[in-house]
Amino acid sequence: MKCVEYGKEHKETVMLLHGGGLSWWNYREEAEMLRDEYHVVLPVLDGHAGSDRPFTSIESNAGEIIKYIDEYLGGSVGFIGGLSLGGQVLLEMLSQRGDICRNAFVESAMAVPSKMTHALIGPAFGMSWGLIRNRRFAALQFRSLHIKPELFEDYYRDSCAILKDDMIAFMKANTGYAMKESIRRCRAETRLFVGEKETPGIRRSAALLQKTMPDWQVTVLPGYRHGDLSINHAEKYVQALREALGNGDDPRIREI
Repeated sequence: MKCVEYGKEHKETVMLLHGGGLSWWNYREEAEMLRDEYHVVLPVLDGHAGSDRPFTSIESNAGEIIKYIDEYLGGSVGFIGGLSLGGQVLLEMLSQRGDICRNAFVESAMAVPSKMTHALIGPAFGMSWGLIRNRRFAALQFRSLHIKPELFEDYYRDSCAILKDDMIAFMKANTGYAMKESIRRCRAETRLFVGEKETPGIRRSAALLQKTMPDWQVTVLPGYRHGDLSINHAEKYVQALREALGNGDDPRIREI
């Protein structure tokens, strides 16, 4: 597994799992803010630009990251955060190993399959794949994701580097993932973040997860879209993270 690391001299580890189609730079700004306090580990998910394995499944990727934590990080870490596909990998990690971390943030993650979207992934990418490397098309797609403009070059470079089979595989996994009953094993203090402008599937997923795990806190972010918090509001994300780890007392944290 390939990782980008910051603050390797620190004992307390923060791990952040990027969204599908993105890469470690999803959390670069957070890592820069945290590097003087924590060992920040940014894995590259399977099948993404810079990874060393094709994408097979969310379950396999979760198991691989758990193995990495066992081998290099003492078997557990202080904090894991994940966005979208990364959030699903995190949910799976918490299902496979309930004590893999003390604190977790799950942002914009689907836990209820979308059968129609899942069925359309293959045909849709089959017809449009030739446009992926077209810079103008990529710019239109990028704007539709509402990601801050300064990340476009990272997005375009890494989108071009993803293989077609990998993209189809992780998009199918993303739309087909279902919450596992074994999530009840989770012992981490977990917080769910959902943008007010998320799709109904994301909102249903958060409701299901909270019903299953009543101790989990759900925070609905007014006016936010999918992934807005970690991608476009790194300062607020870091404030909330520090509070979760007991290292933050900024009252603005409670605004998100």
